[in-house]
Amino acid sequence: MMGGLRKIWNEFWGLFIDDPRFAGAILAWLVLAGAGLPRLGMPKGLLPVLLVIGLLGILVDSVMRRARQPRS
Repeated sequence: MMGGLRKIWNEFWGLFIDDPRFAGAILAWLVLAGAGLPRLGMPKGLLPVLLVIGLLGILVDSVMRRARQPRS
């Protein structure tokens, strides 16, 4: 019974999050950018630029890791 529920949960989770490391990195960057960057005293116009650069860096890292994986 528990094995079946666990399988259902894993399938449901997989619908929304294909790569947990990618999702975690995005969440971590959003928290850091939202809470940490404004405290550094940077101009307000620079914050969105840094947010986008960070998200693009996370995306590039994810794509590069996926490209290095052997195809099944």
